[in-house]
Amino acid sequence: MNKSQLPHDYLERVYAGVLGKLIGVYVGRPFENWTHQRIIEELGHIRGYVHERLGDPLVVTDDDVSGTFQFVRALEEHGCNPDISSEDIGKTWLNNVIENRTIFWWGGRGMSTEHTAFLNLKRGIPAPLSGAIQTNGRTVAEQIGAQIFIDGWALVAPGNPSLAAKLARAAGSVSHDGEAVYAAQLWAAMESEAFISKDIDHLLNTGLSTIPEDSLVARVIGNVRKWVAEDGDWTKTRQRIEESYGYDKFHGICHVIPNHALMIMAVLYASNDFDEAMHIINTCGWDTDCNSGNVGCLVGIMLGLPAFQGNYDWRGPLADRALISSADGGYSINNAARIAYDIANKGRLLAGHDTLQPPKRGAQFHFSLPGSVQGFQLSWPSGSGQGASAVLQQRVNDAHGPGLAIDVENIYREPGQIEVLTQTFTPKEVLYMKTYELMASPLLYPGQTVMAKVYIGGEGDGNISIGLRLKVYSRNDDLVEVDGPAVTLAIGETQSLLWTIPDEMDSQPIQKIGIVLRWGSAQPFEGTVWLDSLSWTGVPNMILKVPQQQPCGFWRRAWINGADNFSNSSFLIAQGQGEGIIIYGTREWDNYSITIPNFMVKFGAPAGLAIRVQGLNRYYAVTFTADKRINVVKAHDAHRSILSSAAFPWELDYKYRVTLAAHGENIVARVGDTELRSVDGAYRGGGFGLIATDGCVSADCFVIS
Repeated sequence: MNKSQLPHDYLERVYAGVLGKLIGVYVGRPFENWTHQRIIEELGHIRGYVHERLGDPLVVTDDDVSGTFQFVRALEEHGCNPDISSEDIGKTWLNNVIENRTIFWWGGRGMSTEHTAFLNLKRGIPAPLSGAIQTNGRTVAEQIGAQIFIDGWALVAPGNPSLAAKLARAAGSVSHDGEAVYAAQLWAAMESEAFISKDIDHLLNTGLSTIPEDSLVARVIGNVRKWVAEDGDWTKTRQRIEESYGYDKFHGICHVIPNHALMIMAVLYASNDFDEAMHIINTCGWDTDCNSGNVGCLVGIMLGLPAFQGNYDWRGPLADRALISSADGGYSINNAARIAYDIANKGRLLAGHDTLQPPKRGAQFHFSLPGSVQGFQLSWPSGSGQGASAVLQQRVNDAHGPGLAIDVENIYREPGQIEVLTQTFTPKEVLYMKTYELMASPLLYPGQTVMAKVYIGGEGDGNISIGLRLKVYSRNDDLVEVDGPAVTLAIGETQSLLWTIPDEMDSQPIQKIGIVLRWGSAQPFEGTVWLDSLSWTGVPNMILKVPQQQPCGFWRRAWINGADNFSNSSFLIAQGQGEGIIIYGTREWDNYSITIPNFMVKFGAPAGLAIRVQGLNRYYAVTFTADKRINVVKAHDAHRSILSSAAFPWELDYKYRVTLAAHGENIVARVGDTELRSVDGAYRGGGFGLIATDGCVSADCFVIS
């Protein structure tokens, strides 16, 4: 592949685009689908986040975030190819979307465009027919969804608007057609060109060059441009848009045209001012999170990270956090820096370049991007910190490079502590999230080894204790502290903390990790504590069972539930039709074994245990089959290939010891005294799963080693 030129600041501009998307979505989410009139009456002009006024968390599960950053990963599943097809992207849908649970608004066939397209895919209608007007009709096909999911496809094609439009068309056509796909193509081309130009009229002309001149999208843009030039006042232009292209002019729940017109208007008035762009697009109303997310991404790319340095603190409350609900549970608890590196590496591969070297030897938390705190937030445990102060921010240290700085003052008076933690699993706030369910597996597990590099800056006075800390779910779903090793450091000192997490959590998920700073009355300190990096390696070494600390429910939320029914009190799943699977773990797991001491098929087949699971349709498994055999199978999208097989006269309601191990390309299964060996290198990492087909299976516990 020939190399194409990338912007010198490509990674940072991707990061700014991701931040703009997240900020925009989370600003507009609490009042999605409100009219302009209702927003003015109840909230006034939108300037900054308003979630607290409406009793909502800031960072929530939302289709705009989940779809945007999950579907572009089709480039991982089907090759980083500029000619990736709609059909392949549709397969990524089927691998990552759990029906009625993840990513989409499940509003019903013929009402929700994405729900309709998903059912088409599931029934064997491939993309792009799954989203075509000839399949679903014009009303369904021209709703807003194609536009809201395309930012990732633009971010992998910097300065290449024709490629961005091509990718957006392939992705959008999985579920949409007609004007909806034109809107997606145009916006993707604009975002791509925004890497190399800040001229909004040039960006619009670039976008228009990718769609038919006689399309409704093109005609609407022509009118909006004329009105902006005539009005000079966005409120007047908004009124014209409502009168000419309002919701009452189109069929369906959320048509693309009214919202696209508002987006064009917002960037024409405020493409050079992120604060004002957020103000206009959110105060306009209708599909605010979708519109605001697209506008935020475009303006973020155009202006780069300085876009967020206006009057409002966009980045502080966000703290880089993102939630992406899908069948890949290890990607659900996420942050803008991780997403930016993933997308930038796809863009580099598409442009013929090598991928970036992972910062700080692959540390999960490296703080390498300007201002990036990667989800870390500062908190004071109850009763601590009276009279003290602390500020958390990413900075660059002259001697050590980028890191997370905690500036501490006035901790002289009495013993206390400060926590600096980031999420590794679903927060309790999920109980208050509306509309969209969060599917997530923890990022961190017992048996894995954590390492944190910490140091004290060269200025200040005294010394302070720095230790590793986890927050773990417990009885009543309360979070309890589990502390690891600690060191006491003085000014200018550096140390690494190393901790293999013990299997002493009662199979409860780890919700946070980070450091705790402690001091006593005889241990004064003022200065800057630096967290240079935090990482973990290895695979779990644990016995996973139903916790004894009852009542509790978050242990079950640690499983990705792709089955019809999953018991609230045991590892028992049932699937009424077809294949169901529950999944535990992340794609970073490799070279491990999983054992079920007592596995039972209660009804139906094939049923079994999966390993290296990378979604609903990508894994290896040992299965019990209806013709009384055990097979090692490879799931690859819709196909199930038998890698090895043996006769095995198994019975319903009988307990079997089942082990499945993966090391390199070797897959080894044991059921009782029968062993099967296979060789395949397609999947080199992933969690494990329990599979039922047209029936029900159970397990007593899982031994991971």
